[in-house]
Parts: sequence; structure tokens; C-alpha cells
Amino acid sequence: MESRVVLLFIVLSFVALALFVVDLATGAVPIPLGDVWAALAGGDAAPATAKIVRDIRLVKAVVAVAAGMALSVSGLQMQTLFRNPLAGPYVLGISSGASLGVALFILGAPLFGAAAGGGGPMAWLGMAGAAWVGSASILLVIAAVSRRIRDIMVILILGMMFSSGVGAVVQILQYLSREEALKSFVIWTMGSLGDVTAGQLARRSRSAGGGRWRPSSRSTCCCSASSTPARWASTCAARGCCSFSPRSCSRAP
Repeated sequence: MESRVVLLFIVLSFVALALFVVDLATGAVPIPLGDVWAALAGGDAAPATAKIVRDIRLVKAVVAVAAGMALSVSGLQMQTLFRNPLAGPYVLGISSGASLGVALFILGAPLFGAAAGGGGPMAWLGMAGAAWVGSASILLVIAAVSRRIRDIMVILILGMMFSSGVGAVVQILQYLSREEALKSFVIWTMGSLGDVTAGQLARRSRSAGGGRWRPSSRSTCCCSASSTPARWASTCAARGCCSFSPRSCSRAP
């Protein structure tokens, strides 16, 4: 079983590397693979080709890979915290909160006569800030509810309810918005990297590197509590269960 996992990891790594190279070679201006290698290695490549590969496509490709890695790590952390393989940014409504923040910024602002969805770097910073505020708001609500409701399954259900309600608000804003604002929002939801620069990549890399998992005193093994049934002690100790309450630890299969 372990050898199959290692083989699958190797195969997927080569597939990811191949797609990375294809991404550098394809676009509005197709570039042969030889010219892509020359641009990356500092060889004899045309200045325009080198600029397209190194300053535009390489930055976007690296950001796309980093974003995918960060999303997978965030999902893993939530699955570990909630001890449920279904937990994740989408299930808990955090991604929907980010979508609502951007929708209010791009789609809602023009309805009130503001040009928040216009182009330029300030608009990009505004979209990033709106996404952060929206996702953080939903996360804070989920965290506040989790302090009163100790059942993890209820928290997941509440997250899905938040996601559905936020999705309904976003759809209403899409229906009322103008064509230009709606197009900008749809492009954002597709993961547009059109405005990413090398400087922004460096800042985002430092931010992502600073977000490492740090276990807290609240994430200790719930089996240390005296109220945990003794018959679950070995299972929880072996799995290192992290939960909000000893009661949910007894749910371990």
C-alpha cells in the first residue's frame, strides 16, 4: 500500500511539472519549449520572449502552484481540527465568505454609485482586502458558535448553512449588477492571476510561510480529561485526537 502511494505521488509530481512547463509555453503568444528553456536558463532568447516567460508567465505559474498548495494545507488543518474528512474552507463557508466580500466590493458598490470595481492596483488591493474581510467574518462566526456548541457535526452543518445563505446573497447581487462588474466578478471566481507581479509574489510567499501550524493548548488530546471513556483511551492516544471537547472524542470509530 505504501509503495502504491509513493508511486502515485511520483506520477502526480511529474504530471504537475509537465503542466507547469506547458503553462509557460502556451498563451496568447505561443512559445516553443526550446525558447522557454533558453529564457529560464539565461540563454539566447529574444528579449520579448524572455520578458514574457520570466516576468509574466513564470510568476503566474508559481502563484497558481503556491495557491493550490496553500488551499490543500488549509483543508488538511481543518480536517485535523474538526476530525472530519469533510471539513474544509468550502464546507465551513469560509470560501463563500470571501466570495461575498468580493461580491459586495465589485457588484454591490456600483449599485450605490461607487466605482470600487474599477481597474488599477487599488482595485486589486480592494478585492484582496474584501475577500479577507469576508472570509474572516465567517470564520469568526464559526469560531464563536463553536465555543457554545461542542458538537463538531453541528458546526459543519452550520458552515454549510452559512455557505448556502451567502451564496444566495451573491446570486442576488449578480442578478442586479451591471455587465462589466459581473464579468470582473466571474473572472475573480475563476482564479484570475492577471494582475500578479513579482513583488506581490514575494510578499505572498512570506505571508504563506508565516502561516505554519502551531499546536495550541486547546488542541491537546481530549483523552487527558477524566470524563473520557477509558475504552477510547488507546484509540485517541494513537491518533492524537484534537477536538473541542472530550465528549466528541468518544465518537471516534
